[in-house]
Amino acid sequence: MRHLVDHRKLGRTSEHRLALMRNMTCALLENGRITTTLPKAKEARRYAEKCITIGKKAISATTPAEKLHFRRQAMIALHNQDAVKTLIEKVAPTYKERAGGYTRVLRAGYRLGDNGAIAIFELV
Repeated sequence: MRHLVDHRKLGRTSEHRLALMRNMTCALLENGRITTTLPKAKEARRYAEKCITIGKKAISATTPAEKLHFRRQAMIALHNQDAVKTLIEKVAPTYKERAGGYTRVLRAGYRLGDNGAIAIFELV
């Protein structure tokens, strides 16, 4: 039984999995759409939605200290200055009025080599 099992391990160590999520989220923010396997896309969706929420908090912050705080939180989550800049300046303002569900995972068929499920992971 899968009681209280929180996330997919994707056959990687925790450090490798975290790096994968960061890289996929950065690529999504910079490109708007990426193609990957279905389990990776479903797991990265959780990570990307949290990052976009941090970006929304950064643009709605009132004091400069709060803005800096949320920018630093985004930097901790993404480890990429260009992606953080894109997140706060371009992506987050488009979702200012949206209450969640910033990304979409669409099935795109199966990979030829091993018949793995392929998905398109994109911003809404």
